[in-house]
Amino acid sequence: MSRLSASESVAPEPLFMVGAVSQYLGAAVAVRLFEDMAPAGVALLRVLGAAAMIILLRRSWQHRWKAGDLAWASAFGMALAAMNLSIYLAIEELPLGNAVAIEFTGPILVAAAGARTLRSGASLLLAAAGVVVLAGVEAEGTMRGVGFALLAGLFWAGYIVLGHRVAHSPAAIDGLGVGMLAGAAAISGFGAPELGPALESPMVLLLALATGLLSNAIPYGIDQLVMKRIAQHRFALLQALLPATAALVGLVALTQVPSIRELLGIALVVAAMLLSR
Repeated sequence: MSRLSASESVAPEPLFMVGAVSQYLGAAVAVRLFEDMAPAGVALLRVLGAAAMIILLRRSWQHRWKAGDLAWASAFGMALAAMNLSIYLAIEELPLGNAVAIEFTGPILVAAAGARTLRSGASLLLAAAGVVVLAGVEAEGTMRGVGFALLAGLFWAGYIVLGHRVAHSPAAIDGLGVGMLAGAAAISGFGAPELGPALESPMVLLLALATGLLSNAIPYGIDQLVMKRIAQHRFALLQALLPATAALVGLVALTQVPSIRELLGIALVVAAMLLSR
């Protein structure tokens, strides 16, 4: 069975969950990096490392690139890189719960644009409620952090919209790799001055590459497969599984038992997914 047919034999939801688990394993690795590097440096290495892996693995330079496909891939990669950078900067200023809740406004807007029935609208409301509950919104934070989180949400919406365009183009996964390379170039002005620790320590560099593999190359590659199979607003709603997945990964990998509030949030997200089908 080919790789494409193998991926198509799995429903989009569990396939997406594999990417979500990988993304949060990468976040666990990134915890170590934040002790040694500024957020902008971590974001740059994360995007650049993932781009290099995909391009080298797929030999993307052999793809017959058209100007239009290259332009769409570049715009997609810039939105992705800006999303990564913005949420790291938001987390530096805000509690994680605040940043996640504010950032999720992006996919909610995309999902709302495609919610044309009462059933899809109800599932959207349930998913949004579940994310807010899981995020544990608090009153702390600064306006600077709120601004970065809103930017992250805006770029997240762009990632979904542009990602669908790339997923349905001949470039597809190659577009992801080349796009992230363009994205890395776009944020290099912020991240390049912060790369000193990675250049001085092979361990920091290795952790950065591991973060790029787990948090970008694997989950965003899976996103391309999923985007090719489901509608844009449906994919936006699937994003609500991310905070629920984080709670489950915390339970399994870090022995963090979910609270009643977290279990309620997970239940709301699962109910939204069942209703949306």
